[in-house]
Amino acid sequence: MNTVLLNNVDHSDLRVTPVRGPDVGDATNQAIIVPSEFQIAQRDFPIFFRKDDRDDWQAVALLGFAEGENLYLEGDRWMSRYVPAILARGAFSIGVNKADGEQAEPMIHIDMDHPGVGTTDGFPLFREQGGSAPFLEHVSQVLRSLHAGMAMRQPFFDALERLELIDAVDISADAASDLQFVVKGFSTINQERLSMLDAKSLAALQKDGHLFLAHLVIASLANMPDLIDLKRRARSAQTDQ
Repeated sequence: MNTVLLNNVDHSDLRVTPVRGPDVGDATNQAIIVPSEFQIAQRDFPIFFRKDDRDDWQAVALLGFAEGENLYLEGDRWMSRYVPAILARGAFSIGVNKADGEQAEPMIHIDMDHPGVGTTDGFPLFREQGGSAPFLEHVSQVLRSLHAGMAMRQPFFDALERLELIDAVDISADAASDLQFVVKGFSTINQERLSMLDAKSLAALQKDGHLFLAHLVIASLANMPDLIDLKRRARSAQTDQ
């Protein structure tokens, strides 16, 4: 990885081809998502919670049941309507540049070693006059959403923990199903406990926007049967080969 600060002088002739597939990290059974993505992500993926290496809560879109298994990926094509921003950003990332005495400012960085980055093929990043080209404007929007969502994450999980709304859950196939698997290490929102909160607690969640996010997470679980069906189809396709 060779990540540098993007600018319209050094990178005026740079072009980027959107690349999807296992070679760029899409072959994963879970993708971190942030609260600003919940509304659109819940249309396609089940959303669960898990702890990261620092023991902080993260929300993830569940993409498969085995390590490296993305059931929404066929070769180099995503079959879902939405691609989580952490993966959709491709070669780009947000970095914080801070000069002495100045406030930290998020800036766009680019991985020059990414397979989609070059000077001959793909979308230009800058216009001839130096302004951002449409593709870079789209990337900027994805990164802004991701950056804003990261700031929303801690207050959301703090609210859920304060009200003891997070419960561990084992993800498994229906006992009557022909599929057999159990995935541990995930958590979700305790719907019964949420429904029994007093008016003051509910009002606080509502005021901070956390109640809406909680209901989006709960609604996302309706995607589990579809994900299990994708697993069944993938197994059948392997059997037929």
